Amino acid sequence: MSERSGVPGEGLVKGLAVTLKTMTRRSTTQQYPDVAPELPPRSRGVIALLEENCTVCMLCARECPDWCIYIDSHKEEVAVPGAARPRQRNVLDKFDIDFSLCMYCGICIEVCPFDALYWTPEFEYAEYDIKDLLHDKDHLGEWMATVPPPPAHDPHGDPSKEETTAARKAAAPTARPAPTRALPEPGAEQGGGAPS
Repeated sequence: MSERSGVPGEGLVKGLAVTLKTMTRRSTTQQYPDVAPELPPRSRGVIALLEENCTVCMLCARECPDWCIYIDSHKEEVAVPGAARPRQRNVLDKFDIDFSLCMYCGICIEVCPFDALYWTPEFEYAEYDIKDLLHDKDHLGEWMATVPPPPAHDPHGDPSKEETTAARKAAAPTARPAPTRALPEPGAEQGGGAPS
């Protein structure tokens, strides 16, 4: 038989001590509707859309594990001066996110190559009808006003790609034309020796 260590009822006493310690403290209830909560800096609330940046590449809709992003577009021809033919560009007609399905994983924001989607800390968008949780592009665009500015660059961190490129261009000496070498005239002898 293995021998148990400790006094019988020690666990019960420890549990009751935690309960008594908690009972003697004052409660710290936050008065939520009247006092706004202090959210962590990277809180995930609702997703905002910057429509001008969207190129309708469909990456966000394809990568969404819940398939809660619905996008529709059409092509327009744009005349470019000096070009041989007009170019085509995608025009966004519909961009909807169904927040009743969204699991707030953030994959759509991470895969967007043109920074068209952003997290906002706003979380007060509850609705009485579940159908109203389908936000269209206009509604998503209104959330852009609540997107916080990006954090300041860490002065002790690595410089950004743009800063590095700008520093290289500034440090590069002005390009000088390469010196040209005089070529011998045709029929002139090379090698400097006397003719035999």
